[in-house]
Amino acid sequence: MNLSIDIGNTLTKMAVIDKGQVVDIYKIEKLNIEFVQSVLKSYPKIDSAIMITCKDVNDNKESIDYLRSTLSTFIDFNSSITVPITNLYKSPLTLGCDRLAAAIGAKAIYPNNNVLIFDFGTAITIDFVSAENEYIGGNISPGISMRLNALNYYTENLPLVAFDEDFNLIGTHTEQAVLNGVINGIIFEIEGYISRFDEKYTDLRIIFTGGNGNFFANQVKNPIFATYNLVVFGLNRILEYNAE
Repeated sequence: MNLSIDIGNTLTKMAVIDKGQVVDIYKIEKLNIEFVQSVLKSYPKIDSAIMITCKDVNDNKESIDYLRSTLSTFIDFNSSITVPITNLYKSPLTLGCDRLAAAIGAKAIYPNNNVLIFDFGTAITIDFVSAENEYIGGNISPGISMRLNALNYYTENLPLVAFDEDFNLIGTHTEQAVLNGVINGIIFEIEGYISRFDEKYTDLRIIFTGGNGNFFANQVKNPIFATYNLVVFGLNRILEYNAE
């Protein structure tokens, strides 16, 4: 059994994976050694782990040291780790490891296709992997909360509006106008990307992941594969690849 750990801006996701299948997944605010110990106690067959973090690695030093000393294999995933796709990004040291892991997870799902990946987290990332197994690159856009907060912060009169799945095409009052503008803006953005890539590439597959992936998958007409576990699935593939 393997353990994949994705420490994001808002939450830490830990997935227990057995023979390529996620058998359990946890979401916690902050990684801590007590929680790690409880997971390993629940799944004593875990013998390997891989981790990515967008935060200072020293914030999780105690947990990392424990995993490194307890398990037979521990990988702190970074740009120096060998991966099973060709990375054509011109600044690989600045590429978020979660984006690369998601790309690798996508190719494990669609090994022979061009794949466009939308990850709906604190930021929305849009990444493209070719049918030739090459990570070409991607874009970064503000996520839902970031857009809602920005409209409130940078204006005098617009309220801070909470995300709500109940939205409309056009607003009839200000709070609704803010919410509609943000959600519809993201939907139109997504549809624009899909349309442009569909014109340029054959055999295109679309994957949505991240906290709001399922929500937006239901708003777009194109056939979409939605999974919350793409990054941890990709991490597991990297772990297995380095064990081969």
